[in-house]
Amino acid sequence: MKNLRLLVITATLFAVALSASAQTKFASVDMKKLFNGYYKTKMAQAAMDKERSDLTKEIKDMSDALTKARADYKQMLDQANDQGISADERDKRKQSAADKAKDVNSRQVAIEQYSRQADAQLNDKSQRMISNLVGEIQKAVADKAKAGGYTLVVNSANNEAFVYVGTETDISAAVLAQLNAGAPIDVVRPAGMLNISTNAP
Repeated sequence: MKNLRLLVITATLFAVALSASAQTKFASVDMKKLFNGYYKTKMAQAAMDKERSDLTKEIKDMSDALTKARADYKQMLDQANDQGISADERDKRKQSAADKAKDVNSRQVAIEQYSRQADAQLNDKSQRMISNLVGEIQKAVADKAKAGGYTLVVNSANNEAFVYVGTETDISAAVLAQLNAGAPIDVVRPAGMLNISTNAP
């Protein structure tokens, strides 16, 4: 599927080039460089890291409580088998231990469900964030291309589609400067390597 898309893109470029070779002005951008250099990516990555860290701590607290509940169950089970107490008391303790076993099982299930749901929500949020950032970057590229009179801008990060892209046509630095024009001064941490597809149109 990916190769088919690349063939379609390449064929389209050749068609455009042949039909208007004299008027066509090409430029290139490195979408990966733009994404990782965009200050909003750094801010979003920091927020995602904080959210994931908070989630990890919350799950650890739940797991610690589960470990304690298991230890309590084992102790209750040992007490229920104490031959030094009456049969009635042993039965009561066995019932308490059985109730504790149910509590342990329900805690285990709750942790597994919570972990799955939280992970799915974080992944969904990350994908939406990436999509929004890529959309902003694409708009900035389009604005810069229109201002520079470029007919076509190719993604040089996707080197499978093009054999050669000259650096003299690369407007990545200009687009990145435009994107980061409103960046807060304290945003200096390098962007985390979010999984961005450089095949975005």
